[in-house]
Amino acid sequence: MPDPSQFTGDKKVGQNSLFSAPEKKFINWAAPKVPARIKSHHLTYSTIVWSLGIILFGYLAQDDLNWLWGASAMILLQWLTDVLDGAVGRRRNKGLVKWGYYMDHFLDYIFLCSVLIGYSFFLNDYLDNSLFFILAVFGGFMVNSYLSFAATGEFRITYLKIGPTEMRLVFIIVNTLLVIFGKTYMARALPYVLAFSAAGLWLVVYRTQKMIWKKDMEAKNPNAIESSGR
Repeated sequence: MPDPSQFTGDKKVGQNSLFSAPEKKFINWAAPKVPARIKSHHLTYSTIVWSLGIILFGYLAQDDLNWLWGASAMILLQWLTDVLDGAVGRRRNKGLVKWGYYMDHFLDYIFLCSVLIGYSFFLNDYLDNSLFFILAVFGGFMVNSYLSFAATGEFRITYLKIGPTEMRLVFIIVNTLLVIFGKTYMARALPYVLAFSAAGLWLVVYRTQKMIWKKDMEAKNPNAIESSGR
């Protein structure tokens, strides 16, 4: 278990998501090319701009769903700045580790809210309370990560091979399908998205509590884990 006196929020574990390998190669290639005048905190703050853009394009999509191409561009830019901010800070040894942990993940929540707010503008006739429940479930994944980090000192944001990058790709695919097929067909899929996400959250929480239980038992009595039956 990591030393509790050392902050490890900038060191993510279990980063073996579907696209983690090519993403790491891209980061190693792109980070040195970020201009010196652009600091790591500039990249972090830019999520605010991309989130406002997503909301704007969602509002405009009420009249023309082609505006969702703009929302997808904002999602892509948010991915770009989000994966580079920490890498740039570490490369230049000028990163704000604790500030970066706090702001980066708080703004991730703002980004998620902006996506769902954008959808609410043009899907309000189809959704009822679905977006509220989707936000609650997706927020549950974030809460699980932060509570697990507090309990173990290990920060995980990737579960079941799915991480933030894969979720952004899902949003881009959803936007593309909305433009191609329209709102009616996509709205019908939302209950399935909600059910699948809730099942995934249940599995993640089950595995997390089981892992923390094991750590507690090992700390209390290394031999107790064998007789606990858990």
